[in-house]
Amino acid sequence: MGKKVLIIGAGGVGNVVAKKCAMNPDVFSEVVLASRTKSKCDAIAEECAKIGLPTPVQTAQVDADNVPELVALINEVKPWMVINVALPYQDLTIMDACLETGVHYMDTANYEPKDVAKFEYSWQWAYKERFEQAGLMALLGCGFDPGVTQVYTAYANKHHFDEMHYLDIIDCNAGDHGKAFATNFNPEINIREITQNGRYWENGEWVEIPPMSIHKAIDYPGIGPKESYVLYHEELESLVKNFPTIKRARFWMTFGQQYLTHLNVLQNVGMTSIEPIKFKGIDIVPLEFLKAVLPEPGTLGENYTGETSIGCQIKGIKDGKDRTYYVWNNCKHQDCWSEVQAQGVSYTTGVPAMLGAMMMITGEWFKPGVWNCEEMNPDPFMAMLNVHGLPWNELVDVALPHEY
Repeated sequence: MGKKVLIIGAGGVGNVVAKKCAMNPDVFSEVVLASRTKSKCDAIAEECAKIGLPTPVQTAQVDADNVPELVALINEVKPWMVINVALPYQDLTIMDACLETGVHYMDTANYEPKDVAKFEYSWQWAYKERFEQAGLMALLGCGFDPGVTQVYTAYANKHHFDEMHYLDIIDCNAGDHGKAFATNFNPEINIREITQNGRYWENGEWVEIPPMSIHKAIDYPGIGPKESYVLYHEELESLVKNFPTIKRARFWMTFGQQYLTHLNVLQNVGMTSIEPIKFKGIDIVPLEFLKAVLPEPGTLGENYTGETSIGCQIKGIKDGKDRTYYVWNNCKHQDCWSEVQAQGVSYTTGVPAMLGAMMMITGEWFKPGVWNCEEMNPDPFMAMLNVHGLPWNELVDVALPHEY
């Protein structure tokens, strides 16, 4: 029996989630898409109808910063769950509204306060007892990274290792959107993420490094060697907590030289700052202004070529012997556009969000409380990745490009 879902957020990821839910009426019997700007929702709903998706998409307007507005909409719509693909700043207000209205919750990125470029799970993990007592489930970070990368790790732990010791999450976008400078998801969130200090886990503690200071070429399947940089990424925090045998965990991401040159100039002239400045008598945040002049990520898809490659490279012990394991997905931007009129970065986030909701609705992943993806059984999710557009590959006991 399908369930009604309320999706909040109508950017590039919201577009993918709405369309993928509407393609699966046996699980998602009704889909409502809401955003601060209702016209964005209406445009996505019209596209869904135009391409003949079986579940109609209804639309609504809501300010996700406003708990009473969220509560009113949830009470009006009466969904089984809320899929939050709005901004990370809005996670807590939406969680509060879900608790007040008695509906389940899921998101794709952990909370960060708007006035500090810092993200961690503590704020959301603090909701665990309240969700348990209400009999509600909250699933955190169910995109690709975070999300699929955690499921990959849990799958590796379950099937290939007695102990995992070293984890490297590697993320490559070898696509070309033809723009001088653009970000593949919300520019404000993207630039805040990569301009803060990097961090990785080693021997029971966090090691902090200057931004982009550790890098090397990593060979990505079907793509070749690409210069990759160590960043801090949120799934590291939960993975080292839930898999305490891990001695070192790092996250690597590729950046082209043109992107880095633009970013360096923008930083040098203060355009990536989140501190308000006076302009013609009003306060503006430079990074928010920069976001307004950069291309909307959802508009990049039509002429995007190339592909993404995201995976986990792990070393540990199985049956007393060293073991290495590599699991990954490659996703072509052109294929994403053909299916749901999106670029690959939106697609690789939106499909897992739909699957996380599917796992909750079907009961494959359901228990009251607040959970990260690696705390669930990875097998049904891994099976559905192959069915719904993100097939994965694996290699066991091969050489990996890292020092151990």
